[in-house]
This record gives sequence, structure tokens and C-alpha cells, in this order.
Amino acid sequence: MKVLVTGGLGFIGSHTVVELQNEGFEVVIIDNLSNSSEDVLKGITNITGKKPLFEKLDLREKASVQDFFKKHNDVTGVIHFAASKAVGESVENPLLYYENNISSLVYLLQELQQKPEASFIFSSSCTVYGQAEKMPITEDAPVQAPMSPYGNTKKIGEEVIIDTAKVTNISAILLRYFNPVGAHSSNEIGELPLGVPQNLVPFITQTGVGLRKELSVFGDDYPTPDGTAVRDYIHVVDLAKAHVIALQRLFNKKNLQKVETFNLGTGKGSSVLEVINSFEKVSDKKLPYKIMPRREGDITEAYANTDKANNVLGWKAELSLDEAMASAWKWEQKVRS
Repeated sequence: MKVLVTGGLGFIGSHTVVELQNEGFEVVIIDNLSNSSEDVLKGITNITGKKPLFEKLDLREKASVQDFFKKHNDVTGVIHFAASKAVGESVENPLLYYENNISSLVYLLQELQQKPEASFIFSSSCTVYGQAEKMPITEDAPVQAPMSPYGNTKKIGEEVIIDTAKVTNISAILLRYFNPVGAHSSNEIGELPLGVPQNLVPFITQTGVGLRKELSVFGDDYPTPDGTAVRDYIHVVDLAKAHVIALQRLFNKKNLQKVETFNLGTGKGSSVLEVINSFEKVSDKKLPYKIMPRREGDITEAYANTDKANNVLGWKAELSLDEAMASAWKWEQKVRS
């Protein structure tokens, strides 16, 4: 089975390519390298012993997407990661997000709908729940008006897939995940954002290694136990394995509906200060940080109810926050050495 992984040189994409190749899938990656590096191919190859096919391509270019599917007409499964993903940036530049995250999805589905059957895994997000009224968040929680253009692109993306699946031979699984962190145990691949990180953990590790002067903690007046925002931090390797299980579910026709939805998290919320404490414990370093005002678009808390993923999908997060932070720190040190 040849599987297309869009954004396959990115953080979650590269770890998923590793798990796919470990399960015997032939993988072809599309990436435009806007927030990744071709060097990641070496890491994937070193871990798995096999170099995936790679096409440098911008999915916003419809003709390029058409040409890709003519060349790789045996692709019947797609895992779609390619998207811009920073909440703050999306507030500042919404049109970039709507073009990049929606157009690329439409062009992919237009090609897949021409096949007798196709399987599609969508990288969605817990942002579609907005500030959910109840914790932990189940898949039945209402999808709320998103608090950022990024969140809105995930909501719209899900709707596009649901509408398309109704009238085509595409079956899909929407994976709504919480906050991916960590790095592969081999230390060959990990999170490597270009420029200033938009996510908490790489900012922590970059501060720990001395690249950043101090960490900004946005808000200490949230209605949470220590006043800082709470998220569900899931190890990227656990997350990657869920994508492979979801794809196999579609290939083996085990899905109960044309489009299924699963939350992917640990089921446990951790505050920003708890994540900092975890880092300090595994690194044996004191982290300099400063309390800043809340950021626009940020919510108070979000953590997953994982019962459906555990019982229906047959997947469970196994790695702890401390293990994720230790692997992220090890990776950061390697990158800067």
C-alpha cells in the first residue's frame, strides 16, 4: 500500500512516516519545506533503514497536486498534516491560514474523489471545541465558534471532508488531537520549528539550552489550580502510532461510518507551570520565565476524554509527560551541539 503523507517532514508527519514504514507501508511525502527541512529525511531513513519518496510541492498549487496524482496514481491512502498551525499567527494573518489550510485540502479531495475508493486521515485539533463547557472533552462535545482563524480552518476542514465523503468513495477519520510534544527515542527526529517557536515545549527547551533569554508564560490568572492554562500534552510517538492504526482501520474496512472522529490525548491536563516543573526535573536545570498578559485566542483548559480512542480505535497513549520532556530536551541538546 502506498500512502501519501502531506507535511511529512514536519514534527508529527515525520514521526508518523517512521511508524508507517515500520508497519511495512510504502510512503511518499509531500512537503513545501516552509516549516521543515529536507534533512529530516536522513533521520527517518536512519531509524527505519528505508528512505521514503519525497516530492517538494506546494499544495496550494492545484496543477502541481494534479500532476502528483498522475505520477503516483497508486496512492489510495492519505494522511494530511500539511497546514499552518500557530494560533497567534492566524489571528494576525487569517488569509494565509484560510488559503493554506483550506485550499490544499480541497485540491487533495478533488483528486481522491476520482478513485474507486480512498482512505483519508485528517489532522484535526481540539481547537474545534473552543472552550468546552465540560472536562474532560468527549467527541460529543459541541463544536463551538472557534476562537482563532486556525481553529476555524480545522472546523471548516472537518465540514469539507464530511460533505465530500457523503457523495464520494472517500472514507475518512478525523483525529482531534491535543498538544503533541517530545521526540523520537532514537534522537534522530524531533520538533524543530523555524524561527521563534509558537508552541510551549520547544520554547522551554530553547530557553533551557540558552537560545532564548527567558520563557514567557501567558497568563497566571486563569481559573485553574495554579492560575496558568491547562492542556493535554501527548507524546508525538503515541500520536503517530494512532494515525497508523486509524489508516489500517479504513484499509481493513473496520470503520462504522464514512467519517469517524476520535480525540487523541492522554486524558490528563497539565498546567504551563507543571510542564515547566517537569522540564526542570528531567533536565536538572532551573528555567527562567516571566509572567505575561494572556494571549488573544488562548483558552483556559482543554484535556481529552480518550475512552472512544481506547475502546473503538484500539489505541492508548503510553508515554508520560516526563518522558516527553526528557526526549524533547535530549533532542534540543543534539540540535544545538
